[in-house]
Amino acid sequence: MISRQTILAAVIAMLAVCIGSAAYAADPKCGANTGKAATGEPIVVGGIVSITGPDNFSSSGLAAAAYFKCLNANGGVNGRPVKYLLEDDAWNPEQSSQVAAKLIRDQKAVALVGNMSFVDCGANQGIYEKEDIMVIAGVGVPRDCFFQKNYAPTNAGPRVSNTKAVMDVARTYPGKIKRVVCIAPNIPNVGEWSCTGAVAWIRKQGGDGKIIAFDPGSLDATSIVLEAMAFRPDVISVGTPKGLAVPIFAAAEEQGLADKVHFAGPASLYNPDFPHAIGKYWDGKVTVDMELNAATAGTPDTQNWLAVLDKYGQASDPRDTFSQAGYLAARVTAETLLKMDPAKIDRASVTAALRNVNRFESDMFCSPWYIGSGPRHNANHAGPVSQVKDGKLVPKPVCIESEDPELDDVHAFEKTIGIAK
Repeated sequence: MISRQTILAAVIAMLAVCIGSAAYAADPKCGANTGKAATGEPIVVGGIVSITGPDNFSSSGLAAAAYFKCLNANGGVNGRPVKYLLEDDAWNPEQSSQVAAKLIRDQKAVALVGNMSFVDCGANQGIYEKEDIMVIAGVGVPRDCFFQKNYAPTNAGPRVSNTKAVMDVARTYPGKIKRVVCIAPNIPNVGEWSCTGAVAWIRKQGGDGKIIAFDPGSLDATSIVLEAMAFRPDVISVGTPKGLAVPIFAAAEEQGLADKVHFAGPASLYNPDFPHAIGKYWDGKVTVDMELNAATAGTPDTQNWLAVLDKYGQASDPRDTFSQAGYLAARVTAETLLKMDPAKIDRASVTAALRNVNRFESDMFCSPWYIGSGPRHNANHAGPVSQVKDGKLVPKPVCIESEDPELDDVHAFEKTIGIAK
């Protein structure tokens, strides 16, 4: 029996794509960048994250809060400040529903921004659709986060990430990758689903794939590796949190597999500690996906994100991929509000305006992001991958477009708004 705490802790780690970065000293730029504080009637915007519980899962919301503070110090929304209310659902579906009702029905929020919660998507789909409020989430995790009309995450999600990692290995070694094993913790709506895209992709290429789902509370790494090798794979994708991945890589090292099988993993392994944790044996032998461009890229929007956190956030706020996602969610919302008549901003007008966002660009994304009027949202499906090298995760200078078959309807919708490649 998998305990609830074990599952939630595994999900947190699986998603923790933490990448440290140095503070950036330049002045941040937000909104109209007037340098004058907004003093008009506040516009209420909410956010739901998980602060208490198995772990603090809130960096997306913290980054959104910092951006809105910066916005308010620079003219707000044509003179109106954003009143950002961040609520904690404590990893509890009932509490998540309660805080959603509080934000939407009591506080009259016009939108929710920067959400980062494993239970939010399932618990609150009903109220989001009934009240017709848009959620511009920082981090979507389970499948249902990507299959809602009113929920648009800025991240890619674990399934897209896993598929990209396998695709990169196959393209690096053309004609040699025919059989794929994907390993994942048996977490409902996350585990096997996160592997299915990679397996479907390799089968479409004429190959075959196998998913090994295991109980994260009773990991037997050696047995998993032996089961994987019995399939005679060309690639093993370790789609787990870093803490579970390390013993799997250790077991593979004991079997001397680095030169026999290609190893890969989704963005859950994109952590600066990962190369050191698995050791020098794996140098140059592991491909790890990235959902957004590197936090250390030094590009203008990346630098602005760091500057916003340095000036308007806390020193303890993570500077990680989830934080990038929350910053992007707040920025796209703010820029949408700035195009509206400030006297006519209400939930209905904001929902309509956000659904009309058919192109949003940032150097953190590899491709334009959008919301649109489609029945579901998975706009972030292209990004780079990295290689374990010299104790670091070194990004490859190419963006990969995920060819997960589950994205077929997404690509079809993109053609209707003129954003498809």
